[in-house]
Amino acid sequence: MLERLQLKNFKGWKDTGEIKMAPISLFFGVNSSGKSSIGQFLMMLKQTVESPDRKTVFYPGGKNSAVQLGSYREMVFQRNPHHKIAFTYRWSLPETLKCKDIVSGRSYSGNKLEFEAEVALNEARQHLLQVQDFKYRLFDEERQSLSITLASKAGKRENEYEISAEQYDLLRKKMRAWALRQAVRFYGFPDEVIAYYQNAEFVQELNLAQEMLFKSIYYLGPLRSRVDRLYTWSGNTPESVGFEGENTVAAILAARDRKIGLGYRKRTKSIEEIIAQKLTEMGLVEAFKVNRLSEQRQEYEVKVKTRGSIDWVDLPDVGFGISQVLPVLVECFHAPSGSIILMEQPEIHLHPRAQAALADVMIDVINSRENGADRNIQLVIETHSEHFLRRLQRRIAEGLIPRNKVSAYFADISRTPATLRALQIDMFGNIRNWPENFFGDEMGDITGQALAAMRTRMLQDPTEQSETPE
Repeated sequence: MLERLQLKNFKGWKDTGEIKMAPISLFFGVNSSGKSSIGQFLMMLKQTVESPDRKTVFYPGGKNSAVQLGSYREMVFQRNPHHKIAFTYRWSLPETLKCKDIVSGRSYSGNKLEFEAEVALNEARQHLLQVQDFKYRLFDEERQSLSITLASKAGKRENEYEISAEQYDLLRKKMRAWALRQAVRFYGFPDEVIAYYQNAEFVQELNLAQEMLFKSIYYLGPLRSRVDRLYTWSGNTPESVGFEGENTVAAILAARDRKIGLGYRKRTKSIEEIIAQKLTEMGLVEAFKVNRLSEQRQEYEVKVKTRGSIDWVDLPDVGFGISQVLPVLVECFHAPSGSIILMEQPEIHLHPRAQAALADVMIDVINSRENGADRNIQLVIETHSEHFLRRLQRRIAEGLIPRNKVSAYFADISRTPATLRALQIDMFGNIRNWPENFFGDEMGDITGQALAAMRTRMLQDPTEQSETPE
């Protein structure tokens, strides 16, 4: 689970400041305020980690990628090629990382890792990206166990690096002191580190921990695919519902044997049962099911029964909001334990009542359990929904979710450069530093309506004003 994040010189952000993450992390702001950039940056790093090219520092994405950020000049702050993109994040590890110095015999361990890096264009060849430096810090809770840094050599025009460590004595092998070359992507120590040092094998564990972090990240975009009347499923298990929800039905079918409980000692149910329950609680349908057409065919249909109706109908025959929220629900319960799910506007096309109910679903997601253990799901949500936030505030006040399980940020572009303001939510669910016009000028609209109504009455014929309806 991500605990902290900070970006510098990325897109509209000169410096986001430290972002403290929680199981439910919310980002608000007007259109083009930069709130989407945070998720886009994480997805770019995921794409880079998954890229087969070990020399690719950043993979901005291609035709079928989750995000497409273009060239370095298009993603760097103010499009200034002289700026360096810097970033830091800390995350908790699923298992304690342990390493032993075979030279000194000392052991090191930690349950959290922090990574910071700086990336810029190469001074000699301005079309090439280069890792300026990166550093790993291993923590046992808040106590640092060790740190290790890979940094470019000062004054060198080509990629030459040197390595240094704190609280750990690296011992060079007795051989010619060749320079270290070319970091692996944005985060990886080159293989030569292990070849040149007697006790540097543990850097492979750091590389692997980084890769496992981004393997756990899933993304669902703001617009989901249109639904079909028939779905073909070959029996494969999709990794996720897809960036646009295109694998939603396949994910439901593949997960039919999984059982999930919505809290401690809560009865477990299949994912399909949970989806049906949540759609009903949100007031969207009265029943939901996925049917196989026949034993001889690998085709399936999604049927729903709408409120007040006795007939089952196909998914394309009901409101668009159901098709848009269905991938959201499925991804939340289909994702494996320890997942970080990035979502843009999960509430899109939903009625305000359903938007509020969706917040209750998200609380169930972070409380859910599988195989007797917490699923430890983290939700990073970019939203415009006041109703979603208000329901979370209410649940905090009611004690149904601790306030430290929710973090919320507002992208403020009223000044240049933009700032990311942390919203201070107290134990009563109140936001102490509510931004001006956070969700529009509601009081201004109410006042304006009242004044306009007064003016209209004054201009009316007196005989009309005296008439009252029966």
